[in-house]
Amino acid sequence: MKKLIVFILSGITTLPAFSQEILTLEQCRELALKNNAQAKNAALSVEAAKEQKKEAFTKYFPSVSATGAGFRTHTPMVSMEMALGAMMGQPEMPPTPLSMLEKGMIGAVMATQPVFVGGQIVNGNRLAKIGEEAGYLQQALSDDEVSLTVEQYFLQVLSLQEKMRTIEEAKRLLDNAREDVNSFYEAGLTNRNDLLKIELKQNELASNQLKTANGLKITKMLLAQYIGLPAGTFQPDSLLPADMMSPFDVRKNHATALHDRAEYRLLEKNVEANKIQVRMKIGENLPTVAIGAGYNYFSFDRKKPMAMANDFGMVFATVSIPISAWWGGSHAIRNQKLKVAMAENSKRDAEELLLIEMQQLWNELEEAYLQMHLAEKAIAVATENVRLNSDYHKAGTGTLTDLLDAQSALQQTRDQHTDAVIGYRLKLSKYRQATGE
Repeated sequence: MKKLIVFILSGITTLPAFSQEILTLEQCRELALKNNAQAKNAALSVEAAKEQKKEAFTKYFPSVSATGAGFRTHTPMVSMEMALGAMMGQPEMPPTPLSMLEKGMIGAVMATQPVFVGGQIVNGNRLAKIGEEAGYLQQALSDDEVSLTVEQYFLQVLSLQEKMRTIEEAKRLLDNAREDVNSFYEAGLTNRNDLLKIELKQNELASNQLKTANGLKITKMLLAQYIGLPAGTFQPDSLLPADMMSPFDVRKNHATALHDRAEYRLLEKNVEANKIQVRMKIGENLPTVAIGAGYNYFSFDRKKPMAMANDFGMVFATVSIPISAWWGGSHAIRNQKLKVAMAENSKRDAEELLLIEMQQLWNELEEAYLQMHLAEKAIAVATENVRLNSDYHKAGTGTLTDLLDAQSALQQTRDQHTDAVIGYRLKLSKYRQATGE
């Protein structure tokens, strides 16, 4: 059984040593923003908004159309008989049948320039610009989410690596205790029960180490997938930071920071877009004026006596007044104005929630900072407790149970400190993002 435990521990701690690229957290962020599917889709959404803006701009230019048609009928569209004899003073001559419009072709090219369309083109371009700006804000939110997820995976890897080192230290202490107990047993100062206690602790340690190693492997795979690199080709560059900045170094005025948040600016864009939609609805019910020019050509029955062909250019102006549209248009305008009021209500509500969120994140950041320092003190206490119980056990004045409990408490406080440091780092990043950094 002892050989099995040693094999498991050595197999876990002997990690692959082949060449791996060392990546910093910032490098992982850059890779994720370049390779991650969510980041790619956010960038594509911005490109789509740009194309929509360009499409709206083309409405300022004339619309040009070309039309062509040809026809042939099974009977002429116009048939008649002409009394040519009577016209020539020969009434005895029979009437002459004539037909026309049996086949032909027509064509036209027209260019129309809108002069006034109720401001729909101008406002449509404003809406497209707002759409582009909203796309950039959405991309910023997406990038923040991707960056935070990368940091979570990255720090989780460091956390599990630190816990692996903590387990290694616990293993070392347990091995030392086993040597002492084995010496006592051989000297007849203790019974085999103490050896079995240590063996049970070693089994528990082996199980925890295996679980931690598997968790580390999966987390590295998740991080690799998220940043778009093959698993096993890179390694985070550092241990957990020993020094952490105070939360008061990043404290911000939340009312001021609110205006820097992408969520708040998106709400402003939503209100602005709805107000422009009101003007669009009004424009749909105003007269429209356009001018244009065109070229026309037609040719009918080219090889017949009554053949016709001609081409001509023309200029024109049109005025369209949507009289009956006002019956429903007034309700459409009123409906859009109500949507503006709804957007403004949503903005005010979201402002309050965003301020509450920033305050809550600040409170959590303060708590995490305190927990981190309390965990540091707990490690110092637990370390001294292990030293004392080890001395007591060697002197024969302390029990093995007390020593094993002290060693377990030390491992637990170290893991708690690791969790506290990771928690503080993540809270720090969330607070910075929430305050517009």
